[in-house]
Amino acid sequence: MTASRGASLRSLGFAAMIIVLPAITWYVSIAMLHYDGALVLPDATFLTHVAAPTTVSVALYLGWFGLQVILMKLAPGSWVQGVPTPSGGRLTYKLNGLAALGISVGVAVLLVGSGVVPATVVYDELGPLVTTTNLLVLVLSTYIFALGRAQATMAEKTRGWLEAFVVGAALNPRNGTFDWKFFCESRPGMILWLLINGSFAAAQYAEFGAVSNAMGLVCLFQALYVIDYFIHEGAILSTWDIRHEPFGFMLCWGSLVWVPFMFSVQALYLVMHPVVLPVWALCGLIALNMAGYYIFRTANLQKHRFRSNALRPIWGRRPEFIQTARGSKLLVSGWWGIARHANYLGDLMMGLAWCLTCGGARVLTFFYFTYFVILLVHRERRDNDHCAAKYGDDWARYVSRVRWRILPGVY
Repeated sequence: MTASRGASLRSLGFAAMIIVLPAITWYVSIAMLHYDGALVLPDATFLTHVAAPTTVSVALYLGWFGLQVILMKLAPGSWVQGVPTPSGGRLTYKLNGLAALGISVGVAVLLVGSGVVPATVVYDELGPLVTTTNLLVLVLSTYIFALGRAQATMAEKTRGWLEAFVVGAALNPRNGTFDWKFFCESRPGMILWLLINGSFAAAQYAEFGAVSNAMGLVCLFQALYVIDYFIHEGAILSTWDIRHEPFGFMLCWGSLVWVPFMFSVQALYLVMHPVVLPVWALCGLIALNMAGYYIFRTANLQKHRFRSNALRPIWGRRPEFIQTARGSKLLVSGWWGIARHANYLGDLMMGLAWCLTCGGARVLTFFYFTYFVILLVHRERRDNDHCAAKYGDDWARYVSRVRWRILPGVY
């Protein structure tokens, strides 16, 4: 394959992402709302369900996004330094996500309780909201592309404009101390996900006069995930996305569209399917979710704390690690001595529990778990290749010490 042909294929891939990714959100929401969650082949009738933005949907999302910007700037919080950037410096971040979450939920409850906004508004406006959010994120991504191009390093400026738009023109596009990647990944999408679930539960109640235990369970599981995310907000700063991924359309769209509208698919399905789980299923799903949560959270905290203090005990013992020639330390204690990404295993266990609340009647209710398997396996492979190139023989020593990638005994 010639270099020019390879570049053309890459450009075609980037262009396809801008079209295909939003199309997936339209497809899933339409299948859930109009086809009982079934997998269907889109035809002319299917396409008529692609909803245009409405005044309500535009006002809702712009008001929501504006509120999150204000809270990011004004809500109380602490300023911390992130991990070293590739240039060796450190950026400062304001950690006030828990306050933003609490205020956002409070505002939503106030608006619903006063009758200004119906509790079912997201469900009622879901089609227009999906379209509105996709279009507004495309506009925001254009702004972030221009900002990133102006702030890019010389190496980042070698990316073609389409690649820079999709993947990201710069690692950390900012307006002063306002970091767009940190904001988009942690605020509008994550908190909206929680409120969308609440609206879906309200819609089920409006339809059937009760909220099923399956709906309650998935809402509680996912609320725990979101609340935990903001309790440990500082740990986000050491994640792969913040440290290594440029910020462009792909991450922006993923954070603002994919997370709130695709991660809530289980609750959306349950609106019109009030599944009542038997006690044994409730207990089993709670056990699966909480075991996954424990592995996910403790594994991430072990790595985060080790980076801050390499002598802090893990499971009651002094941590073991491989000292690399670059000066970094590769942790081989705790969960990180069992699998290279045990945190991914915990994430997948939680995702499976969420999907199982819907039973097994529809393939699309397992969309989240299927997507996450693909995403995390791909991310683990990329991380492995990155570390192999970075650490060389030291990484080979690490791999021989920690054999399993995610699931011990299997993968």
